[in-house]
Amino acid sequence: MMKMLRRTIYVMGVLAATTLLAGCQLGKHYTRPELVLPETLGGQPAADSTSLADMAWENLYTDTLLQELIRKTLEYNKDMQMSAARVKELAALKRIDVANMFPQVGAKVYLEPERENYGGDNPKNSDEFGIKASATWELDLWGNLRWARDKSLADFMGSIENRRALQMSLIAQVAQAYFELVALDNELAIVRQTVEARRESLHLVRLRREAGLISEIPLRQAQVELAKTVTLVPDLERKITLKENELAFLTGEYPHSIARASQAADVQLPDALPVGMPSTLLERRPDVRQAEQELIAANAQVGMAFTALFPRIALTATAGSESGELGDILKSPYHLFSATLLEPIFAMGKNRARLKAQKAAFERATYAYEKAVLSAFKDAYNAITEFNKIKDIYDTRLRLEQAAKTTLELAQLQYVNGAIGYIDLLDAQRTYFDAQLSLSNAVRDKRITMINLYKALGGGWE
Repeated sequence: MMKMLRRTIYVMGVLAATTLLAGCQLGKHYTRPELVLPETLGGQPAADSTSLADMAWENLYTDTLLQELIRKTLEYNKDMQMSAARVKELAALKRIDVANMFPQVGAKVYLEPERENYGGDNPKNSDEFGIKASATWELDLWGNLRWARDKSLADFMGSIENRRALQMSLIAQVAQAYFELVALDNELAIVRQTVEARRESLHLVRLRREAGLISEIPLRQAQVELAKTVTLVPDLERKITLKENELAFLTGEYPHSIARASQAADVQLPDALPVGMPSTLLERRPDVRQAEQELIAANAQVGMAFTALFPRIALTATAGSESGELGDILKSPYHLFSATLLEPIFAMGKNRARLKAQKAAFERATYAYEKAVLSAFKDAYNAITEFNKIKDIYDTRLRLEQAAKTTLELAQLQYVNGAIGYIDLLDAQRTYFDAQLSLSNAVRDKRITMINLYKALGGGWE
């Protein structure tokens, strides 16, 4: 029995190999859409393929506290964990479609005691006992199973690219939230310093009012100005807590206080950054590569729908023993070989409609891929533009802050000496306060500019 089954499986294996070698895969194989790409990225020289994106994120974000937050995020973030599980799921599904291309072997042992009594007056036993092994295999004559394999492979590769894109995005999110939190701390410190300055001003105004040197109006204005500044404190504390909660959520933790460094007085940016060749952007951006894998999967689905128009052939081989007597089971060999033609005769045009639908889905996936490419270049151009302008913005705000500080110091001396009124001092205080906040935000924006450029060029997923 087993010898016969092995022979049958051998024959089917030869047929399988022959079919795989000689069988055709009907349908149009995938080719990447031809795109006319810009010659440069944002006007930057692109003499070679070197890019800022080639830098490891640990070398870009040197703050050890930030590095620890990023590591926690990559390990414990729930979206990352779900994405990893999705990769495992599609890897298993891919294995199923690969297995479908080969013969399937099974076995069964059965005991079927049966008693018949046709007509009600002729009872008799009709037992059957058997040991059988079987092998089934669908011939992939037109490539339907190969297209299914190609689709599952593209789905699997797309899930990997999706995980990489998510990692790239999460690293950027954590870094931006961290620097925004640091900037909020600095803003709160500026506000608290301003509150103390407002209190000192109120004290001076009160003394001058008690001496009869000024009217009641400057005193009331000083009180209002102090109250307005004080109200900024709880609002900033609220924003800080919310930002801490955001970072805790990204790291897969419950809300808690986030350890962080103080904001630096300035952030040094290089004069120029390598951005690479425009064509490398398609290879560096995992979201673009994911869109291409979806396009490959859509093309495979067109192939599956096309090959479904043709007949399918399934082979079945069964060998073993069966007998009406258990003791004679090994004396009663049994074998069967069959071929089944699966061909829909009438389905109201269902298969052709499915082919038309898959072609439309492929067209949609093509546009989605082209959109992903356009989006990648838009992100890169925007990030490069911000990088080229942020240093000028910072320098302007720095000069403004320095000038406002000098003006305030002179105004304070002149007010003490009675040369100017409180309104002039108040204007100088307000100008300096706004200039401090503007400079703090410029430092934050310099860091965020680097984050956006790094992400736009496809950095952070490796």
